[in-house]
Amino acid sequence: MNHLTLRQRLQTGFEVLGLSHLNPEPFEQYLVLLVQWNRAYNLTAVREVEEMVGRHILDSLAILPYLRGSRWLDVGTGPGLPGIPLALAHPEVEVVLLDSNGKKTRFLREVVRMLSLERVEVIESRVESYHPTQAFDTVVSRAFSALEPMVKKTRHLIDSRGLWLAMKGRVPEDELIHLGTSYDTRTYTVPGVFGERCCILIEPSS
Repeated sequence: MNHLTLRQRLQTGFEVLGLSHLNPEPFEQYLVLLVQWNRAYNLTAVREVEEMVGRHILDSLAILPYLRGSRWLDVGTGPGLPGIPLALAHPEVEVVLLDSNGKKTRFLREVVRMLSLERVEVIESRVESYHPTQAFDTVVSRAFSALEPMVKKTRHLIDSRGLWLAMKGRVPEDELIHLGTSYDTRTYTVPGVFGERCCILIEPSS
């Protein structure tokens, strides 16, 4: 896929999501870096850049209406998903990308440097060992763990008025049974991506 086609695909997806104001260029730069690094470091199972547009960029941006506050944590971020697209969409927000995998955090630091993401911080640590001075308004997870351990392991990181947001495919009924707290489920569609998508919203005070 050439750069013009990639940019057009991004722009079309942004328009469908009601995000036509976004500049596709930094998202394109991120995808180029991801494809380059993925060849050596196996950062994502998705190999083709045209598939990455929907499954990585647009899927990440689809949860924007549900995020809370101005300080977000992407726990188990991997190659920066959904954290990097969210940070590009809202450069005024503080975003912390947390992962224990050194190869992935090295890639993320290069992304932060190349895209001049001044309010994005990369932390290489296990979640249990991470103790920031300030709690987060939203703790988001795309592929970190099942719901119950995600909430348990990150409870010390979330503000009392914050929100957990767990991205899932189909509604994870088996995980919800064991959650033991109230929650809200939001389903959504992603341009160019087939299959069910949802996010589970959990309040700390629930």
